[in-house]
Amino acid sequence: MTEFHEEPKPGDLIEIFRIGYEHWAIYVGGGYVIHLTPPSEYPGAGSSSVFSVLSNRAVVRRDRLQDVVGNCSYRVNNHLDHKYTPRPVNEIICSAKQKIGQEMPYSLLSRNCEHFVTNLRYGEPHSRQVTNALIGGGATLGIGFIAVLGYSLLKRRSQNQ
Repeated sequence: MTEFHEEPKPGDLIEIFRIGYEHWAIYVGGGYVIHLTPPSEYPGAGSSSVFSVLSNRAVVRRDRLQDVVGNCSYRVNNHLDHKYTPRPVNEIICSAKQKIGQEMPYSLLSRNCEHFVTNLRYGEPHSRQVTNALIGGGATLGIGFIAVLGYSLLKRRSQNQ
């Protein structure tokens, strides 16, 4: 069942919770969103599929919010309003509508759906998912390095005794 946390307003960022990742869209009013999603010729690779991150191309689409959300939950999440001033709503909507149908390069790390919508809202592409993944990955590598180093030191110490 879809969870509705609050009624979106035009220009709002919509975060849609998928299994293992979040899909992002921008609300343009009348129940519609504009979002970046893989082209339909990739079987099974829609915005609701984890396969969507495997494509290196994406297309900008206008779809009903309910169709994009499906059985997932979503929320309005203008998470960078404290850092950047949102562009005027009419500029956000106009820019988004001009991009409908355009095919664009896609990269999980630098040109994903969150980069797309934050660039529309703030004029700055940003992905918290990527930042969090890189920080988490770096922390995991750091902990692994410390564990290996500690094991080596203990092993060397026990061999010297």
